[in-house]
Amino acid sequence: LESSLLTQPWASVCFGKSTFLAKACFRDSGYILLISDLSNVWYESADTEAVGQRSKELNKRLTVHVSSLLHHLSSLMSPLLAGEPDSTTSFSCHHVAGGLSLHLKSELSGLPFYWDFHCCAAPPEMVSRHLLRPLIQMSLALQYQVQELTSLLLRKDAEIEDYRESGATLSRDRLRTEPFQKETFQRNFMVEVRSNGS
Repeated sequence: LESSLLTQPWASVCFGKSTFLAKACFRDSGYILLISDLSNVWYESADTEAVGQRSKELNKRLTVHVSSLLHHLSSLMSPLLAGEPDSTTSFSCHHVAGGLSLHLKSELSGLPFYWDFHCCAAPPEMVSRHLLRPLIQMSLALQYQVQELTSLLLRKDAEIEDYRESGATLSRDRLRTEPFQKETFQRNFMVEVRSNGS
């Protein structure tokens, strides 16, 4: 389950006034949910036995096979993770000692359906695998891309200057650009990043 979770994208979700990042994976063998407020990371992994037992506790009037339950949970979580929450399903969460509890309320076969995700603190290796390493890899990839684009712009400026020195002129003045200033660009970019982060 966790290896399948690695391929799932993070999604921004709102519970009340709080915003979280979340990803989940549902299979016939169970599910795994990962959720973070960027200060903490919580998770829950439940197999078919745990899912069946919890359903009996929360939904005493329902008699549903565990695989159907998992499919239903997946169908309720998928719109939320896609940024299109279903208005017939409500989610709420609250912090508990050392963890986070996510409460879901919906319907199944015309009856009320309740579910609680009991998330505990994710171990460091899981945080590293799902959050830190991908972020660092993406950051390095973006840095490399910026270096390549900077190099390309400087070469383009040199090419344009060579044309000018050869007597070439622009047919349309609105296409004129200022030479790329690497230091100015980096300084303005950092200012913008800080202002957006504050």
